[in-house]
Amino acid sequence: MNVAVQAYILFKVNSGMEKEVGKTLAELDEVHVTSITYGEYDVIAKITVNDLHALEDFLSDKIRKVPSVVLTSTMIIAQEFKGKKQRLT
Repeated sequence: MNVAVQAYILFKVNSGMEKEVGKTLAELDEVHVTSITYGEYDVIAKITVNDLHALEDFLSDKIRKVPSVVLTSTMIIAQEFKGKKQRLT
């Protein structure tokens, strides 16, 4: 039985390439949303894949081919809580 895996991927990118990387990532089917951030990382993407094997393939086959990405850190989501506004709708 495969269990879907959700994760946040944090990206360090070449200076000035944040928007281009964010837009490129947003075109990938597995990506829900990308955000440009201030701080240690430049871009964050929330993704969903079918299982851990698919996560490995996604990282190796798609993310590593995105130009201007210098470093990534993947955080698998263990549990997620919705904000009050989302719970009421």
